[in-house]
Amino acid sequence: MLIVSTLAFTVCFMVWMMFGVIGIPIKKMLNLNATQFGLLTAMPVLTGSLVRVPLGIWTDKYGGRIVMAVLMVLTVPAIWMMGYATEYWHFLVAGLFVGLAGGSFSVGTPYVARWFPKSRQGTAMGIYGAGNSGAAVNKFVAPVILVAFGWAAVPHVYAAIMLGAVILFWLFSYSDPSHLVSSNVSFAEQLKALKDPRVLKYCQYYSIVFGGYVALSLWMVQYYVGEYGLDIRVAALLAACFSLPGGVLRAIGGVLSDKYGAHSVTWWVMWVSWICLFLLSYPQTDFTILTVDGPSTFHIGLNVYVFTGLMFILGIAWAFGKASVFKYISDDYPGNIGAISGIVGLAGGMGGFVLPIMFGMLMDWTGIRSSAFMLMYGVVWVSLIWMYFTEVRRANVMSA
Repeated sequence: MLIVSTLAFTVCFMVWMMFGVIGIPIKKMLNLNATQFGLLTAMPVLTGSLVRVPLGIWTDKYGGRIVMAVLMVLTVPAIWMMGYATEYWHFLVAGLFVGLAGGSFSVGTPYVARWFPKSRQGTAMGIYGAGNSGAAVNKFVAPVILVAFGWAAVPHVYAAIMLGAVILFWLFSYSDPSHLVSSNVSFAEQLKALKDPRVLKYCQYYSIVFGGYVALSLWMVQYYVGEYGLDIRVAALLAACFSLPGGVLRAIGGVLSDKYGAHSVTWWVMWVSWICLFLLSYPQTDFTILTVDGPSTFHIGLNVYVFTGLMFILGIAWAFGKASVFKYISDDYPGNIGAISGIVGLAGGMGGFVLPIMFGMLMDWTGIRSSAFMLMYGVVWVSLIWMYFTEVRRANVMSA
């Protein structure tokens, strides 16, 4: 059950991240600027985020098996039709419907967690969350199809893969009526947890480790192409060095969260992120110093190897962070995992929607590609300060 659920989520995430690769030829075809490209890539993320709260609640009420299967089936026609789009608004509208696939996380997380004892829920949710590696699978698969058959073939192949995945999921998944929340619990009662400041804090954390992961997964292929002049296949391969560990290693983050606690893991994740983003923020710079022998010019900037190494470390940190945030939820809200995971997932997804648009706006405004990392650096600062004043003063993380 855990294996087939993780497989289904991987396919959903692969489809959700599709514009990260096919968006590049579409950008060229439609002559889009950076802001328009950011909106294009972010559009599926918007729908996938907005549906997370109701999907989490419906999972609590009706069970993850039926909700997941229906969700996946609904995306197939939209994925297929995207291959026939020709205008910018066509892609935006199709992206909204394809984005439903992103809501699968709020279905699978409570569905999987309830099959395991509390001491192993972090590990189980981490394994399921490793389906985020669908972002990396997209970077391996989509460029090959794109180069061989053109970008329009990618949605057609992905529609067939999604249909196969939902059939496998339905055949090998199970239902347990004891996992359902009592039907007399109203939506309003389940959503009362929004008044809890801890939920808002977890939303902030997740907007970085998941929202930032989604945003950069969508942004990095074109970043490599523009910044380093790489071929789209090489760019996608290097971008996968961030996406792959950012998904696969989430399971290890779940194990670490079960062993050391959600707080300790999240604290160190934020500090590692802060350091990496500080270095990634520095733009390619030429400067001239007047010496006794005359002007001397120097260049400072990250080459493609150092840049990829830092992105690899950042991907690992965020993989651990995605698991640790949901360990907070399973610890604090064991009877309401679906609704809370939906709320926190919505915040993370909205981060993934807003950030690519802001990346594009900043690049159009400043002309500096690394401004995307400058923005993320500031967001991480907010979380570090918030965590310090609400948790660190009451927890000895240095000895963890």
